[in-house]
Amino acid sequence: MTGFAAVVLTGGAARRLGGVDKPGVAVGGRPMRDRVLAAVADAAPRIVVGPDTTPVPAGALVVREEPAGGGPVAATAAGLTLLPPESTTVALLAGDLPLLTSTAVGELRRALAADATADGVCYVDTDGRRQQLCGVWRVPSLRAAVDRLADERGGSLAGASIRALLAGLMVSELWWSGTGAPPWFDCDTDDDVRRAEEWMR
Repeated sequence: MTGFAAVVLTGGAARRLGGVDKPGVAVGGRPMRDRVLAAVADAAPRIVVGPDTTPVPAGALVVREEPAGGGPVAATAAGLTLLPPESTTVALLAGDLPLLTSTAVGELRRALAADATADGVCYVDTDGRRQQLCGVWRVPSLRAAVDRLADERGGSLAGASIRALLAGLMVSELWWSGTGAPPWFDCDTDDDVRRAEEWMR
């Protein structure tokens, strides 16, 4: 697959972590956001959407959603504005996935390439819940979904949910078949951070 890009969402209040810059929290000695970006090292561009509070790795672009703090759909829309015309697929990822690997992203990309009917593919957890911010999507389909939802909401995407954004898309679900920790595991609490670090040992 060619034209692969990545959008990493790093906003959010992180209330259960005391309001810190959650994607900047180190897991295994490295910020979670940087671990996510490393998992999509072959994407171009790699776009970080959120507050410009800490330096990002070289080559990554930074943009802020409108309005600031407007939520994941507004952030997705902001990230899509920076994609070049040749981008055909995009990884849409939360910035707090410290266990994500390039192998796991590769599985998503292969699954999408194998299913011509799918608009995107995302992991599902052990309870069968879609991990929608751990997936790869066709850019035209995602753009169309953003435009549709904006029209439905009178032009504003503030506060809209990812579930609402993806509601009209054909989504293929992928179970993690690899060894090791689940790539979709996100860190919302201190206990989650400790658990992720245990998996890394």
